Amino acid sequence: MRNTLVSLLLLAGLTPLMAADKVVGGPLVVNVTARTATVVWIVQSDEAVMKTADGSEVHNAPLLHSESARFTGLKAGNRYQYEVPGRPDLKGSFKTPPAGEGQFEFVVYGDTRTRHDVHRKVIAALLEHCHPDFAVQTGDLVNDGGDPALWPIFFEIERDLLRQVAYYPALGNHERHSHNYSDFMQAAPYYSFNWGNAHFAILDTDLGNAAPSELARQTYWKEQTDWLASDLEKNQKAAFRFVAGHHPPMTAVSNRQGDNPHMIALTPLLEQYHVTAAFFGHDHNYQHYLKNGIHYVITGGGGAPLYDVDKPPEGITQKVASTENFVRVRVDGKKANVEAITPDGTTIDEFELEGGSRESAAAAH
Repeated sequence: MRNTLVSLLLLAGLTPLMAADKVVGGPLVVNVTARTATVVWIVQSDEAVMKTADGSEVHNAPLLHSESARFTGLKAGNRYQYEVPGRPDLKGSFKTPPAGEGQFEFVVYGDTRTRHDVHRKVIAALLEHCHPDFAVQTGDLVNDGGDPALWPIFFEIERDLLRQVAYYPALGNHERHSHNYSDFMQAAPYYSFNWGNAHFAILDTDLGNAAPSELARQTYWKEQTDWLASDLEKNQKAAFRFVAGHHPPMTAVSNRQGDNPHMIALTPLLEQYHVTAAFFGHDHNYQHYLKNGIHYVITGGGGAPLYDVDKPPEGITQKVASTENFVRVRVDGKKANVEAITPDGTTIDEFELEGGSRESAAAAH
């Protein structure tokens, strides 16, 4: 696989930063394909302050907006460097997907919304033990997506990761479908992408914040699941088909079992289209299940307070642990190694995935 280093200068069509502006997030690279990529950074232009008459309670709200530059005409399998000339805080690199089969590595993690010291340890360990080409975030990036004061904290902790990977986030319930998320991540609520011989579908499982009425939520979910069925059907030739979202269909947390009926109802569709593995967050721990040929991984150990794993589902449980964690996936042709790692570098779970298109699987039988 080629790994040519190419430099990109972010010049054309950008509004110069005013003297009072400062970069408080990014840069990060999103919407990466073999030929395109968007570089985003978050700018604070001002700050509003609210306080009680006696000054005993003070709230600060930074005024934030994103700046971005989209590049086209890129080539597969290259690492690109980018920068804004004269701005040392706006530079980084990323890799485009390989063409066809190849070796690549990605990480999956989520629920980074609180306990910022723990979030920081998770990211530090991830960078120490992994060399990812891209990252998938399973949601709940911040505790309240509508609170602008929380986003600079998130971006500061994740800075060193975001400057060297392509980034593919999912909406969590704590994002609350905020415009901040869509602005900063330049992401649709649900979408898909390809990386080498793998296909990824990123879902919006947060129906509670998706629409104001039950009817509207049901309509939204129907539209999304129809899209997912069509998306997976078109990608049956991919060696690996991965799905990621926030809310899991099963859990070892006893008081949350049955909480996500829309996700439970989704599993037959995942089986119908031969999904290889599905990644979720929402439960603050690590869980791994194998059901009807699909591996389900819950990696919600990015910083939010841990939950007990007190009632593992019978017959499908492979591993559960109440610990902070992230997941590393190494793909090499039609084989993939999945490893769950704690912030101290301990491997708590490891398993292999066998890739292959639906057609090749049928021919083998």
